[in-house]
Amino acid sequence: MADKMMAEAGEMTPTELRERLDNEHPLVLVDVRQPHEWSIADLPEVGQLRIPLDQFMERISELDPDDNIVIYCRSGARSGRAADELAARGYGQVFNLVGGLLRWREDVDPSVPEY
Repeated sequence: MADKMMAEAGEMTPTELRERLDNEHPLVLVDVRQPHEWSIADLPEVGQLRIPLDQFMERISELDPDDNIVIYCRSGARSGRAADELAARGYGQVFNLVGGLLRWREDVDPSVPEY
């Protein structure tokens, strides 16, 4: 993935994401978790793409560099790597969801299962 000298993605908190979704700001959500995780817990359905991190580089062409992209996972580590990879490739508006689903649960929706 991207080395430290390359561009880094921005960050978005779960609260900021909730506000943007509520105000219908156009966003593309990308879930980089593994398939078995998808049924355990997730963000509200907004048509997110599900691209496991181990498939991310081979499926990167599914993402439009002009879109506002928010990448998430369980805790923010995997999504941070994927977001930095997009930023290094010139994708302009890429954000890692800080803290992932765990922080979404903590800050926005406590009904999301913790795992």
